[in-house]
Amino acid sequence: MKKSKTAPSSRREFLRNSSLAAAGFYIIPRHVLGRGFVAPSDKLVIAGIGAGGKGKGDLKNFFDSGKVEIGYLCDVDDRQAVDSVKRFPKAKYYKDFREMLRKEHKHIDAVSVSVPDNVHAVAAMAAIQLGKHVYVQKPMTHDIYEARTLTEMAMRYKVVTQMGNQGASSDGVRQMQEWYNAGIIGHAHKITVWTNRPVWPQGMGRPTSKDEIPAELNWDLWLGPAQFEEYHKEYVPFSWRGFWAFGTGALGDMGCHLIDPAFKTVGLGYPSEVECSEGTIYEKMWTPAYYPESCPASSSVILKFPGVDGFPDVKLHWLDGGMVPERPEELGPDEKMGGDDGGGVIIEGSKGKMMCGTYGSSPTLLPTSRTKEVNVPKTLARVPEGHYVQWVNACIAGYGKNELSSPFEYAGPLTETILMGNLALRAFNIKSSDGKSFPGRKKLLWDPVNMKITNFDEANQFVKREYRQGW
Repeated sequence: MKKSKTAPSSRREFLRNSSLAAAGFYIIPRHVLGRGFVAPSDKLVIAGIGAGGKGKGDLKNFFDSGKVEIGYLCDVDDRQAVDSVKRFPKAKYYKDFREMLRKEHKHIDAVSVSVPDNVHAVAAMAAIQLGKHVYVQKPMTHDIYEARTLTEMAMRYKVVTQMGNQGASSDGVRQMQEWYNAGIIGHAHKITVWTNRPVWPQGMGRPTSKDEIPAELNWDLWLGPAQFEEYHKEYVPFSWRGFWAFGTGALGDMGCHLIDPAFKTVGLGYPSEVECSEGTIYEKMWTPAYYPESCPASSSVILKFPGVDGFPDVKLHWLDGGMVPERPEELGPDEKMGGDDGGGVIIEGSKGKMMCGTYGSSPTLLPTSRTKEVNVPKTLARVPEGHYVQWVNACIAGYGKNELSSPFEYAGPLTETILMGNLALRAFNIKSSDGKSFPGRKKLLWDPVNMKITNFDEANQFVKREYRQGW
């Protein structure tokens, strides 16, 4: 991939030059680390933190490589873990990942984290500090501070990392990179991304009733570092995604899949500003409903990335909740826009446009007839083994030996970008001190080095959340 025209000259250099964000985490000396590497003749021993739902599929994909032993399983809900326990009967089972890592770290090579968003960072950090390679489902973290810290710590401890946005390993993303690097569409200045998510409830208040906690579920561990709330069956196992305390909404869920093709193709770095709007729900005449605990039912977010070396700024426009952008003039009235799953990406450059679906699927130049007319040689290696096995192979080879599609060095800035959109959405309805105006409904200016909004301090409360005592 050619050097970014919007990003700092090196993400690694930027991270090293910025102040280490890890002051809030306990740093374990290297002399107490576990193995942290695997001999080529051994199988990679993986511990799965999150054995149900997406975690079940992740563990199966690792195991099917034939290079992995699933040695340990951890899940706070025995109901969700049933299938994985049956599939891996020799794996030792835990409910608390902290206990598992404390007792078993000498026998674990790598960790897969597939739990609700609010626990991603603490589980991954615990594994990294023990020198374990880490695969974390998207989004990498729940807040911006966690993303920066996790990125820095993965580099410090020299562990192999990958975020679970599997489309990053697709052929489609690489073809778009090759088109862009060859100058087919010129220099990008506008990116439009949309999704049909959420497909779970959003834009509503948190449950007010209290349900009985199932015997199989450890609710305290499920909450992790989130502030305490009473259990409600509405949260588990899936609809937690729509509540800020646990999830990151439609943008957090799908942004890592949809923004990734543009982020990688254009070489985006950290945004400099963000603005947004969100759909309004009226439950009474003239009285909008406002639920700060819940992600909005629909939203529009615009992020700007500063251009460098004389190239223009790049604006990225995100739409969710069923909203779609205007069709490009180059696209025929009956031609498909985006992918088959309700999402898409359009990159506009000085010489043309390109488009793809979610996960980089069905890449095409616009007009679509141009795709067959352009012959660009393959310059980027494909990932025939897929996203999961790519990480497994890199873990076996050792840190720095194999290229990865979404290592934390890349996935961290991508995640920060997505969470910057969420920060703007959460600040959108914050009232001023006089209770009359909404200063959050303006363009927010971002200082990426210091991780701070510079023109509306109230928004900075969403950069880093406060962990519950004990976490």
